[in-house]
Amino acid sequence: MAKTATFSEREKIDATVEDKLSALYELQIIDSKIDKIRTVRGELPLEIKDLEDSVEQLATRLEKMQEEMRQNETIISDKKNLMKDAEGMIKKYKSQQNKVRNNREYESLTKEIEYQTLEIQLAERKIKDFKTALAAKKEQIEFQEEELKERKNRLKEKKGELDEIIAETEKEETDLLKRSNIAEALIEDRLLGAYKRIRANTRNGLAVVPVERDACGGCFSKIPPQRQLDIKTHKKLLVCEHCGRVLVAPDIAEKMKEKV
Repeated sequence: MAKTATFSEREKIDATVEDKLSALYELQIIDSKIDKIRTVRGELPLEIKDLEDSVEQLATRLEKMQEEMRQNETIISDKKNLMKDAEGMIKKYKSQQNKVRNNREYESLTKEIEYQTLEIQLAERKIKDFKTALAAKKEQIEFQEEELKERKNRLKEKKGELDEIIAETEKEETDLLKRSNIAEALIEDRLLGAYKRIRANTRNGLAVVPVERDACGGCFSKIPPQRQLDIKTHKKLLVCEHCGRVLVAPDIAEKMKEKV
């Protein structure tokens, strides 16, 4: 039948089975090409989203580690100040010991000196522990910074790839969508509705498939010889008994592939 988008619904219904099958398979080829473009493009945004989430999480983790490192540095600084204060107190108490008037005052100052000495020893131990933790934290931060840099570079590359694909396929997709709309206009509403329902319920979007090697081109189930003969005669619309896809004879499939 002539390919024009001005056919009435009556004319579409009255078209031969062969013409209906040809129109359906032509639409399927066009829609499959659109699917392929969107699949290629569709995977990249998901990769980009995963990388963006990963970069954000890594940056947050890195910021937290850097904050912990700053807190450790502050604690070390506080402990050093505590040591200076303790050393000052020891010096002060020792000076006072030279001026005491009895043993009780001397012993009291001695206990204060011992306490401040313990404070210094404890502070030294804490400083040592925090310095060890700082060294380990610094290594972790350097590793995380390198990892963050690498993921940012990968994210930039993926975004560049997506931009290229969009630039390359945008015009092709627009042209194919126009052709899909034209092809849809040639198919009666009942068949078009069935075609769209089948497409929506299949993982690969194939609603119309050719018979290949005596089997359904969608689910690859074997087709009985008599049914194959019926398909080749183009006398009625037949669907796969296993997956429900519309079946077309190899000659229609070849003709439409050459056309599209």
